[in-house]
Amino acid sequence: MRTHALPRQSPRRLLALALPLLLACAPKGDAAPVIGLITKTESNPFFVKMKEGAEQAATAQGATLIAAAGRSDGDNAGQVTAIENLVAAGAKAILISASDSKAIVPAIKKARDAGILVIALDSPTDPVDATDALFATDNYKAGQLIGQYAKARLGATPAKIATLDLIPGHPTGAQRHNGFLSGFGLPSYEKGRNELAQPPEVVCMTDAMGDQAKGQTAMENCLQAHPDINLVYTVNEPSAAGAFTALQKAGKENGVLIVSVDGGCRGVQAVLDGALTATAQQYPVRMAELGVNAAMTFIKTGQKASGYVDTGVQLIAKDSVAGVASLGADKALALCWGDK
Repeated sequence: MRTHALPRQSPRRLLALALPLLLACAPKGDAAPVIGLITKTESNPFFVKMKEGAEQAATAQGATLIAAAGRSDGDNAGQVTAIENLVAAGAKAILISASDSKAIVPAIKKARDAGILVIALDSPTDPVDATDALFATDNYKAGQLIGQYAKARLGATPAKIATLDLIPGHPTGAQRHNGFLSGFGLPSYEKGRNELAQPPEVVCMTDAMGDQAKGQTAMENCLQAHPDINLVYTVNEPSAAGAFTALQKAGKENGVLIVSVDGGCRGVQAVLDGALTATAQQYPVRMAELGVNAAMTFIKTGQKASGYVDTGVQLIAKDSVAGVASLGADKALALCWGDK
């Protein structure tokens, strides 16, 4: 099995540089079938693990995996170029975690019209049925789990909440945010709405793009405006790490709860160390394995995967609380994004 990572250039430059390589990988005769994987970034540990899972599954099934990624979360142009390159390379199936759930749809439609199976991993498109299938965490449930835990830990203390969200209008970010508010017992939009709710208890709501440095800046800005913040929700663990750094610099790391979603090794270790109060663990390796398996079924039989497959989520905490089921961080460390 060969794995190729596309150069991280401007979209037009990327196409010019990568197309010869991709065409060289196109199936010829009995050559291994090509499956594409497009993630949001190459640096986020979540997507690094997803890529590893896809590589292992493709190797086991005799397929060639071509991997590509955007330059940053929200880089739709880079992902569109990656889809075009994969079509040109003769890919039979494309697995994608879309950065812009709406803007990516026309490019996905062109690929599907060309007879390519397209499966969304982790992040749904808008509309969801723009892809053949979705293998992902129930992000609303993930948010609810950490919201319930945060409420139990905060008790009767009035909440002063900061939320460090993803990007405007992204379904994954919206579902986690609103699920968190629902779990905490605050007014929020029902599951399926992509607008972010902001009840009075949320004193600072800002986008951190799922990035550690941006998470730190966002938290610093929130603290300047609202130094009495006592609970921080972050859309993922990189932004949680940034928030913790900001709290440390302000001397507030011991008085503020931080809850997040991911469940990677560094995040679970942060729970054990006390830097992160709780997290909801996802399983990107399982997403990737299911995606590759579905791709190979389609390649061999023509049968397309369809609908939504819930890939699981568990609450991870160092200290359990009554009424909220959780997995101990010591046990969760053995999983670290692996198959649950």
